Amino acid sequence: MAFEAASSPQRVEVEALQQRSYRIVRLAHPGRWLAGAVVLGLLALLVRAFAHGQIQWEIVGEFLTADVIIRGFGITLLISALAMLLGISLGTIFAIMRLSANPVTRFVAWLYVWVFRGTPVLLQLLIWFNIALVFPRIIIPGVFEGRTVDIVTPFVAALLGLGINEGAYMTEVVRGGINSVDHGQTEAANTLGMSRLQTLRRIILPQAMRLIVPVLGNSAIGMLKFSSLAAAISCTEMLNAAQQVYFVNGAVIELLFVCAIWYLAATTVLSIVQYFIEKRYGKSASQAGSKLPFKLPFGLGSAGTPALEKAQ
Repeated sequence: MAFEAASSPQRVEVEALQQRSYRIVRLAHPGRWLAGAVVLGLLALLVRAFAHGQIQWEIVGEFLTADVIIRGFGITLLISALAMLLGISLGTIFAIMRLSANPVTRFVAWLYVWVFRGTPVLLQLLIWFNIALVFPRIIIPGVFEGRTVDIVTPFVAALLGLGINEGAYMTEVVRGGINSVDHGQTEAANTLGMSRLQTLRRIILPQAMRLIVPVLGNSAIGMLKFSSLAAAISCTEMLNAAQQVYFVNGAVIELLFVCAIWYLAATTVLSIVQYFIEKRYGKSASQAGSKLPFKLPFGLGSAGTPALEKAQ
């Protein structure tokens, strides 16, 4: 009874606080609005400069859907897709080799990663384009023989250069995904009498894919942009097609803007696909470093965090 008497004033005070109405005041963020105003001002100046500059926007609209640009864009997408498939295949193979118990196999995989991660992509493209100077003929005894210059066309050189370079990066991605799987899974598979290949194919890789697949989005976006380097070896992708046009009509900046619009459209689509893939595999955007590309900055309209993109 004495305890109840002592605590009753406190109970009355708590009930009074609960019944009292409060007005919720949103926390002010003047720094955000100031930064947003500065960015909008800079964007307005940038738009004004482009609007009043020596740019013939009608040429941009004319060539945006021109046949030569559309064909070049199709080749860009084809190179990007095939190079990604080659990179994923090589990355998986060499990742398994790096985790092998055989020291020779591990060394070969390490050497591959060291060489192709340690040299620029453009340099590798130029080497593949001129590989006929090292191997004039490609000979498979009893199967095939031909001149290298006829086989390694600019398209093939671009595919090899981009795909093999991507494979070096994918090797580390796949290896990291495999290492993330608890070693007890392998021990349990061995207890069940499964072979090393069965364990890898049925247990390890399916679990590792949860970490590997979201990374492929950034890799695909990077591959799409790196494919423009193929213009340096005369591969008729989109940038090279635009160069062929502006060498004739002199509309350099207009054709470059046409390419920029198509690249932005493609990367936006890939970014949205990446977002849903990451959502499907249970990785939040804050962990995977990806948001839809049309989120507002500075927290205006969302509480999102900036996206992180893999830099190769």
